[in-house]
Amino acid sequence: MDIEAVPETGPAAGAEGWERAVPVEWAVLGSAVGPLFLAATGRGLVRVEFHADAARREEMLERLGTRLGAEPVECASGLLAEPIRRLERYFAGTPDALDLPLDWSLTSGFNRQVLRELATGVPYGTVVGYGELARRVGQPGAAQAVGAAMGSNPLPVVVPCHRVVESAGGLGGFGGGLETKRRLLELEGVLPAPLF
Repeated sequence: MDIEAVPETGPAAGAEGWERAVPVEWAVLGSAVGPLFLAATGRGLVRVEFHADAARREEMLERLGTRLGAEPVECASGLLAEPIRRLERYFAGTPDALDLPLDWSLTSGFNRQVLRELATGVPYGTVVGYGELARRVGQPGAAQAVGAAMGSNPLPVVVPCHRVVESAGGLGGFGGGLETKRRLLELEGVLPAPLF
């Protein structure tokens, strides 16, 4: 499921054109790939960030406050309860489409188009090539631009950029690090788990 955020970037505009803040809640979830920073608005999950140590968490809070126009608060009203529950199931190895409400306000244009196709068209336990994903969005020569879209993904794991691989069989890049990508693909049964 996804929910359209208005406008595509920046704080939401009020009825008379003035800007109003978008309430943002955050939490850190322990996972099989390390701590994940999660943030949500009333529209849905808006940000997932790998390796959420204290410094990265502070950076994310500052960025979100600037982009969404409100000071993020730690789990105040339960906006993250369902995303946390579903991600815990996912990391426990339960196949889950993670079809959560998503707030797309941190991405726009071609990147948003590619990420939406990825979210709906590449199910759990499968992979797609950069070129194939470019073809699916009507831009068959844009494999490198698809790679850039993966690098800008504000919702990794939930919008599964780890499922995008090189056509020759290589893993390709990954903002969370190749070991994290490898671990996510192992969890989904795409790659064999290590022997030791």
